[in-house]
Amino acid sequence: MTELTLRLQQGDTETTVTVNQDEFTIGRLPECDLYLPFGGVSRKHARLLKKPNGAWAIEDLGSKNGTQVNQNFVTAAKELQNGDIVWLGNISLLVLLANPAMQLMTQHAAVSGDGEQRTILRNVEQLQQQWIAADSHDDDIDNKNKSIARLKDLVDIAKNLCAAASIEEIFSQVQQVVFRYLDSIDRLALLIDVNGCSHLELVNAGTRNASQQKYLAADGSWISRSICQRVFEEKVAIQTADTHKDERFSGEHSILVKGIRSAMAVPLWDENKVVGVLYADAHLSSYHWAKNGEEELSFFSALANLVASSVQRWLLVEKLKTEEVIRHRLERYHSPAVVQQLISVGGLPDGRLPTTESEISILFADLVGFTALSERLTPTAIAQLLNNLFEEMLQEVFGYGGTLDKYIGDCIMAFFGAPEPLLDHADRATAAARGMLTRLQRLNANGFWEEPLQLRIAINSGKAVVGDVGSSQRVDYTALGATINLAARMEAVCPPGECVISEATYQMLSQPLDFQEMGDYRFKGIDRLVKVYQTKMS
Repeated sequence: MTELTLRLQQGDTETTVTVNQDEFTIGRLPECDLYLPFGGVSRKHARLLKKPNGAWAIEDLGSKNGTQVNQNFVTAAKELQNGDIVWLGNISLLVLLANPAMQLMTQHAAVSGDGEQRTILRNVEQLQQQWIAADSHDDDIDNKNKSIARLKDLVDIAKNLCAAASIEEIFSQVQQVVFRYLDSIDRLALLIDVNGCSHLELVNAGTRNASQQKYLAADGSWISRSICQRVFEEKVAIQTADTHKDERFSGEHSILVKGIRSAMAVPLWDENKVVGVLYADAHLSSYHWAKNGEEELSFFSALANLVASSVQRWLLVEKLKTEEVIRHRLERYHSPAVVQQLISVGGLPDGRLPTTESEISILFADLVGFTALSERLTPTAIAQLLNNLFEEMLQEVFGYGGTLDKYIGDCIMAFFGAPEPLLDHADRATAAARGMLTRLQRLNANGFWEEPLQLRIAINSGKAVVGDVGSSQRVDYTALGATINLAARMEAVCPPGECVISEATYQMLSQPLDFQEMGDYRFKGIDRLVKVYQTKMS
């Protein structure tokens, strides 16, 4: 039989309530079994139920502010464990079970026959100030001196962490402090949710004995991921003195294989967000934790709170650096609006835009008579001509939300409809083509070059594979497929100063009357006749 006790803390007053019936209601109504006349508590807020196996569960009764267990909202009956913190509005209740052996984790020390402590689990909010407060058994003078010394230590640690600019410097500061204060620890690790997707990555690790550093696997395989994941998800601090004798780890074969005897882990909690986990372990069981375990866990947690702010600052700096690199790279291909959207949605896993099948319109714009021009001009003059021309033409591509694929000699290859889908990609592509031809006419009228220039533009629409393609040394954001091949072939039948489009593009236009049928053509590598439409842009 498991006996349930609830402990309510109100300022300096502590109230303990023993639950002595199988169904127990909690709320603001006087007739509730536990009467809590406080703001944020509903009239009938929650109910405790004893299961047939003797375990206790809690369920929310449709309260306004909800019921939480260890910061997680209760949406269905939630089984309680010793040491859980139940929140009803702003009121918290500590769950104490008289038979902790039935629980996976314990709030207070689980004691074996020789008095050795096994596991401590604490909500991190309880630990934030605990280490600063001295042991209540000390006399007042010693108590004050100890509190002052600890506060000074925390201030010094905070100063050093604030001065740390890189994650390596942050970890170096943490490592020095942990190995100075905690004699029981052999190995230390800093795990961070770098990408904000709830995946912990090992960013640094160290050992007390420098000669053992080389034996730490870089992939973090020596770390208890089960402990770290629970700490991260539930915002709790965990300390186990001997995994071999702890019921919590009786089924954790990996912990035994990794040689972990004692371990401690706390969340890096920056305000309301957990950004990582500070983890430490040892090959030998920590017998002295039976006496000092809670104090060391409190210090470890207080240190983690300071580290969290430094880590959050580092994450922000790294994000800004990454965004700047991405922005510079993407601005070569996309309009500023598309660049900002890509960055805001985080569309660059592993620094690459993933290849996807997209519905696009592809545009090829080729300078007429470029070969003859090249014969008459110096290489410097050719480069100047193309740079000036591309600068002007790209304004039209970007103005209609297009993406630059590449320059192919004197040809611009661009597409519309990726990376962001555009339902009107055909309209945008043809509008950009008209804009390019009109702009070139205006430039010619203003003496842009020694002689008038002309473009041939071809557009085709359909499915294509779009994304980053290349090797680890060189990557291009490009479009591939039969849709692109046809557009490239169509350029050969386009009269100078005009734009031609395929039937696929024609069928997608909102105003197809702007184009007239040019005829059916057969192109190399394409085993069907293709109907082509044209329009004069004069």
